[in-house]
Amino acid sequence: MKFDMGKTTLTTLAQQTSGSSDDLGVLIRQLVAAAEPLEGKFNGSGKAAFDQFKAHADEITGELNSSLQGILGGQSGMDKAFGTGDVETADNAHHIMSTANFDAARFNGR
Repeated sequence: MKFDMGKTTLTTLAQQTSGSSDDLGVLIRQLVAAAEPLEGKFNGSGKAAFDQFKAHADEITGELNSSLQGILGGQSGMDKAFGTGDVETADNAHHIMSTANFDAARFNGR
């Protein structure tokens, strides 16, 4: 199995996720505004559910954004880990190569 990821993949993903977080709050507010004309048409449990959603729209937005912030934290941690692993792999390879005796591996006897 081969896993190949570009050096900026997780950074780009984090930027896109951050943008999604901003968009999410706007979309929830747009949903509430779009549903305003329906407000007087609900009765019973439908009205109660709509009123509850409307009353808690900011809270819902905050909780969703908090969840996205957790995802961003995970992406940032993965980005750091992959970057550190990349540097350590290169450092280890250079160290091992510097201690190798390449002249001993020649078969032409010189």
